[in-house]
Amino acid sequence: MDRTIYQNGQGNGAGVKAQTATTNQARPARSTMQSEYIWLDGELVPFERATVHFLNPTLHYGPGVFEGIRCYATARGPAVFRLREHLERFLASARVLGVTDLPYGLDELRDAICRTVCANGFSECYIRPLMYFDGPLGLNLDAYRPVVAIAAWKWGAYLGQEGLETGVRMMVSSMTRMHPNSSMTKAKISGQYVNSILAKTMAARAGFDEAVMLDPDGYVAECTGENLLLVRDRIIYTTPRAAILEGITRDTVITLARDAGYTVVEERLSRDQLYIADEVFVCGTAAEVAPVREIDYRAIGNGRVGPVTHHLQQLFYSAVRGEHHRSAEWLDYMVMEPMI
Repeated sequence: MDRTIYQNGQGNGAGVKAQTATTNQARPARSTMQSEYIWLDGELVPFERATVHFLNPTLHYGPGVFEGIRCYATARGPAVFRLREHLERFLASARVLGVTDLPYGLDELRDAICRTVCANGFSECYIRPLMYFDGPLGLNLDAYRPVVAIAAWKWGAYLGQEGLETGVRMMVSSMTRMHPNSSMTKAKISGQYVNSILAKTMAARAGFDEAVMLDPDGYVAECTGENLLLVRDRIIYTTPRAAILEGITRDTVITLARDAGYTVVEERLSRDQLYIADEVFVCGTAAEVAPVREIDYRAIGNGRVGPVTHHLQQLFYSAVRGEHHRSAEWLDYMVMEPMI
């Protein structure tokens, strides 16, 4: 099969880029989520054209699904980490929401992501696929038409570089993580994140970096955008999957930990188990692997990054950079060909 390799803006994306190079210089400053092109429903369009109308059901009511994916710079060029798993979860989220006519499959989405990353000339970036709806305002999903868009931009550490190195401060939120029978906890549904926004905003206003959310029974669920794990006597504990989003980074960390000889236990955790843990850390695509140094004004362990967390951070970054034996199965290099 013929393969078109997109590197540093070469290929079809470069043609689009060259045509608009003179106008780019005059563009006003944008937000930090900058790129030249966004893939919108089958074509690359300039950043400013990727818009939706005010009378849009997703904007008004929140139905839609999204993913968060990272592309990393490696010795072999840009590579997306665990792309297949992210796209499978994206499609599964649409199915959980009840979408029956999504116009794109896994291969087409992979192709679109590759084109988006390479047309923008990124060697490293964050990738945001989103399925939103066009259609009349109303509460009947079957009256909407699904639209898929993909953006990419350069995005550093979500919880801050200092947080990655020295640990973040957290509080237990008064907001409860949604009950699995009131919403779909296995899907990344856009409107569900109002729950996270409320908890995160209260934590930030109180001076913390992140919030821990409890489930409806009062046990630890996860954070507003990350899964949570603790270490005690070098055993890693994390909450069961039933009521949380099954994070792909979470699965990565658990796999790396077991490969390295650590015991990982999935069981219900109470908030006070966090306080007396030797180490606590969070993980997610945006946050990567970030240590927690304090929860509810209580120092975790000695208040510094613990040895297990540090070890897992090192293993994670070696995997995403193409330097780990797991890298071959987890990295998808930006080559335009069907996934196997």
